[in-house]
Amino acid sequence: MAGDRLDERSIALCAAREFQDGMLVNLGIGIPTGCVTFIPPDKEVLFHSENGLVGFGQIIEDPKLADPNLINAGAQPVMAKPGMVIVDHAESFAIVRGGHIDISVLGAFQVSEKGDLANNVMPGKEVGSLGGGQDLAFCAKKLIVTMTHTDKENRPKIVKTCSSRITAPECVDLIVTDIAVIDITERGMVLREVAPGWTAEEVQALTEPRLIVSPNLKEMGLI
Repeated sequence: MAGDRLDERSIALCAAREFQDGMLVNLGIGIPTGCVTFIPPDKEVLFHSENGLVGFGQIIEDPKLADPNLINAGAQPVMAKPGMVIVDHAESFAIVRGGHIDISVLGAFQVSEKGDLANNVMPGKEVGSLGGGQDLAFCAKKLIVTMTHTDKENRPKIVKTCSSRITAPECVDLIVTDIAVIDITERGMVLREVAPGWTAEEVQALTEPRLIVSPNLKEMGLI
C-alpha cells in the first residue's frame, strides 16, 4: 500500500533544493510561491516576480505588517529585503526574455512525456490566461514544474500527450509532485525520487508515460 502524499509545502521544499547560491529564480502562482520559505541562511537566492520585484523575501502572513504594493505572483504580500529593487513591467520582462532567469518554477495542469507544458487553461474550460507563462517557460535556463501527480479524479497529470491547450512545447526539465521527482531527458522520463512509503511501481501506475527508474532512486528528502 502506497504511503501518504506530500502536502504543498513539502513539494515546494523539494523544488527549492534545486536552487543554488547566487541564482535568480522566478516563482509562479500556487505551490511555487512557497519555495521562498526554504532557503537556508547561508545561501543567497534572488527571487523575481514578473510584476517587477527582484530580491524579495518571505511571504508576510500578518496583514498589519504587509505593504499592498509589494506582492508576489500570487498577490501575496512579501517582505522587503536589503538590495531589493522594483522595476516596471517592461524591464521585468526584459529580465525574463533576456535569459537572465536561472530557474523558473511553475504550476501545471498537465505535462507531456516530451516536456510540453499545459498550465493556462483549466481542464473543461474554454478560456485561460497565459500571463508570463510562455516567456518564463521558453526563456528560463531551467524549468521546474510543481503539481499534484493526479487530478481530483485521480487521473494522471503526467501524460503521453497533453489534452489541455499547450502553453509551451518541450520546455519542462524537472517535475516535482506529491509522490515523485522526475527528470525529463533525451532518453525519456527518469524517476529520480519517490515520496516516503511509495515504490517506483506505484508511481508508474499513476503516470501515463513509461518511467525510466534511476539506478540511484532514493526517497524524497524533506529536511
